[in-house]
Amino acid sequence: MSHFARSTLIVAIFFGMEKVLGFLRQIFIARQFGLSAELDAFNAANNLPDLLFALISGGALAMALIPVLSQYFQEKGHKAAWDVFSRIANLVFLATASLSVIIGLLSEQIVGWRLGIAPGFSQTQQTLVAELMRLNLVATLLFSMGGLVIAGLQANQHFILPALAPSMYDLGSFFGILVLSPSEPYRFGMLTLPAFGLGVHGLTYGVILGAALFLIIQLPGLLRYRFRWTPAINLHHPGVQQVLRLMAPRILTVFFVQLVFISQDNIASRLVAGSVTALVYGWLFMQVPETLIGTALGTVLLPTLSEHAARREDDAFRQTYLRAMRAILALTIPLALLIAITIRPVVAILGFDADGSEMVTWTVRAYMLGLIGHSILEVSARGFYARQDARTPLLAGGLAAITFILLALFLSPWLGAAGIGLANSLAYTGQALLLWILLHRRFGGLFDIFSTLRRSIPAAAVGTLIAWLVLQLPLPPLPLAAIAVALGLLVCLPFIWQEIKGLIK
Repeated sequence: MSHFARSTLIVAIFFGMEKVLGFLRQIFIARQFGLSAELDAFNAANNLPDLLFALISGGALAMALIPVLSQYFQEKGHKAAWDVFSRIANLVFLATASLSVIIGLLSEQIVGWRLGIAPGFSQTQQTLVAELMRLNLVATLLFSMGGLVIAGLQANQHFILPALAPSMYDLGSFFGILVLSPSEPYRFGMLTLPAFGLGVHGLTYGVILGAALFLIIQLPGLLRYRFRWTPAINLHHPGVQQVLRLMAPRILTVFFVQLVFISQDNIASRLVAGSVTALVYGWLFMQVPETLIGTALGTVLLPTLSEHAARREDDAFRQTYLRAMRAILALTIPLALLIAITIRPVVAILGFDADGSEMVTWTVRAYMLGLIGHSILEVSARGFYARQDARTPLLAGGLAAITFILLALFLSPWLGAAGIGLANSLAYTGQALLLWILLHRRFGGLFDIFSTLRRSIPAAAVGTLIAWLVLQLPLPPLPLAAIAVALGLLVCLPFIWQEIKGLIK
């Protein structure tokens, strides 16, 4: 098995573990709070801190920093690379802390503003959103430093600790859910946990603890790769300027992505209660396969593509990208259909009432239409950042954000939360195809995927039909759904094995 395939497998396993923990976390939250106004406030309060993290040290910085660090490690050695890393880390810390203070002071105005976070909420909900948002900013600062460490480790082709970090966040969140939040203690056999009765505030304290664990688990990796901190910034340093030149358009790109989340909650706050939370669960269910396939591939691919680009190895770049595209199509086409048809009994375990379960079910199905596009986007965007081209994804991201807002405004009055999910799927699938086409024009041969489509689409149709027939059996719903998905995938496996084998090779 190649280093690339082994790294992808490791990342996928750890991402899968995180998704299992994350799903369990959401089950406990759903059963404790339901589709309530309180939980809507908790979910809405995450938006602006998430935006701050994503803009400064999440996806924006990682995409800009990894190609530059990869180049420095190869050409100038560890000492020079870690010097650039330290200067960027110092700058990011100061910027994140300063903006967190400003947002904290203006949180109530930001929430209630007509174009803000949740103008459709009641005054009580808006006050709660503002309180939780201020607490979330503490977690944002910790996540920011953790995001920087991830970029440094991945530039060294180390993926284990960065992939494990999200699971550490889940463990901290579980402490908030099971201990800090409930008013009645949880009992697991002979073990009775304490209950502090803090409600959604307890959930937020758990997020802060999880963010601290997210950072701490990665620190040994810095020691392994001989990290030395430089207590300076120096905006004139050539490495710092190189990162900032890449980061500037990437910040706008990530802003457009986060604008979609802020806009969808703004629109959903005007719909029936629980719509904001329904979008969270719809996105969660789609993100499980998307993370295991698209994000895992994209994460491991970026340093490799960056090295090919730095060496001007166009043919190796082309083959690596094309192999990833074939694998994504072969895996996501069957999964999107299978999950969409079997999702209802899985939603039922969240414990919502009939109307709530129906709303979440159709929202999940709407998001599943975008599984293929979101997975392709993970790799296609990285194809441009590997070549240190951040402007093209910026323009495509801006177009996708505008498309989403227009579609969501049109579809949500007719379809509710599911209409917002459908708008997301359509907008981002369009963005993914646009980036793919532009890369094809640069390298050629990147649409050599028709043999994959000829096998995976009929296989997905047959697998979905078998899954639907299995669902008609008189068995408990949840095991029945698992059996249906497993049998559907087994039917598809012989048809898509060529792509899986190609990825491993």
